[in-house]
Amino acid sequence: MTWRLRVVHTTGFAYDAPVTSSFNEARLTPRSDGRQNVIHNRVETTPATRSFRYTDYWGTAVTSFDLHAPHTALSVTGTSVVETDAVTVPTDGVDWDRLAEETVRDQYGEYLTATDYVPLSDRFDDIAEQLRRECDPTEAVVAAANWVHENMSYVPGVTGVHTSALEAWEERRGVCQDYAHLTRMVLRAMGIPSRYVSGYLHPHREAALGESVSGESHAWVQAWTGSWWGYDPTNAVPVGEQHISVAVGRDYADVPPLMGIISGGGATDFDVVVEVIRLA
Repeated sequence: MTWRLRVVHTTGFAYDAPVTSSFNEARLTPRSDGRQNVIHNRVETTPATRSFRYTDYWGTAVTSFDLHAPHTALSVTGTSVVETDAVTVPTDGVDWDRLAEETVRDQYGEYLTATDYVPLSDRFDDIAEQLRRECDPTEAVVAAANWVHENMSYVPGVTGVHTSALEAWEERRGVCQDYAHLTRMVLRAMGIPSRYVSGYLHPHREAALGESVSGESHAWVQAWTGSWWGYDPTNAVPVGEQHISVAVGRDYADVPPLMGIISGGGATDFDVVVEVIRLA
């Protein structure tokens, strides 16, 4: 069933002294792909700025803006209306021999390499070998994500945006970012290309139409087993109508909702509010 969702993502900064220059990038524009269609999107700032958009290397829409008048606060709001659908887990994916072919490993090599968040390690070789023996690649993606789900506890505040997958694994606790990074580590150990997806999750499937709820920034994975498809290891479910994808990359470093540099005062307060409304 197709859903139509309205998302309002507002980030506010307050500074302890006037900022004289600010250069920023926002990844707040949902993706248009085979699972979802963007009907409307705008990114606005207070104070007002001029902006321009481009698509980054990974295929994510970026709104870039800068501000050169002294200011002690900055607010950035992304407003979108998106139609979403569920993902059907493929039943006709490639086999292990196909994934091992040089052409596949060359084409998707960037999604098989180590990063700061998903570093090299042999920690997951045993579970990867077990899943390769017991599953085909598509089944192995689901099994890997569910294994992470079963072996981690969802505990906010234990990890942060700079925590690597191995650091989260040492704690056996974390949030959606950590679940996605860990799943990517297991998939890489099996030779399955995968990427990190950031976006939003409508938390209440039974919410009434028009009801405004406090939404969540969320992260999950997409794997390539003949085509790209998504799975949510935090909730151990295929990506569905409640998921709104915004950015893709190798890890969190490729997809932060906001990043930038300032000249002048430092931030003393930071606040993020995500509102989600199911329209249809």
